[in-house]
Amino acid sequence: MSALRVRGLSAGYGKVKVLHGLDLDVGPGMIVTVIGPNRAGKTTLLSALMGLIPAQGCVDYDGEDLSTLPAEGRVPRLCLVPERRELFGELSVEDNLLLGAFPRIRRGARDAQRDMAAVYQRFPQLEERRRQLAATLSGGERQMLALGRALMARPALLMLDEPSLGLAPKIVRDIFHVIAELRSAGGSILLVEQNARAALQIADYGYVLEMGELVLQGPAAELAASPRVVETYLGLTAAAR
Repeated sequence: MSALRVRGLSAGYGKVKVLHGLDLDVGPGMIVTVIGPNRAGKTTLLSALMGLIPAQGCVDYDGEDLSTLPAEGRVPRLCLVPERRELFGELSVEDNLLLGAFPRIRRGARDAQRDMAAVYQRFPQLEERRRQLAATLSGGERQMLALGRALMARPALLMLDEPSLGLAPKIVRDIFHVIAELRSAGGSILLVEQNARAALQIADYGYVLEMGELVLQGPAAELAASPRVVETYLGLTAAAR
């Protein structure tokens, strides 16, 4: 049974439709990636799943219909790390992390400090800068903080929007290594990426989104070998491999 089951998802902005009847599944403990060019509708997809924009269709998580719930009602089943990270720059690293756990704290959870220790273990740089303002962090550190804040919410499904955007190659490798570790720990991840090579290397299954429609899907290894994907998204160097 799919952890996340999406059927007939359509969404857009005002009268402009961006997504057209998408069907998508994310199984438990899987990394599923959605790749595609700019303006394909990848960010719109995540916004629709999170309930941030009006959408039509079925969004089901473990048998529970989320379609009628507002964004706050979809947490902690779903948690989105947006493309722009959207940190609170005037707050410290530690305060940003605590904000990620705030919904659980409000419900009476008392284990936020333990979760923060786990985040620091995964991202030692954040512990070194825990008193530092988020606005003063490097791009890679900001992405680590955005991921750490999402993990503080203990989401059943983590949704990542372009986590490699604007980062140096070494930092991209580090971030994708962490994403793979999260899967190894049993997490389910929906990864939206323009860096198709990096995404397909760590994903279990993939979809190709073009002009608001899913045009290809399959196991990530098969997509990475698809002539269409190689030519359009991986380039000639991938074909040479």
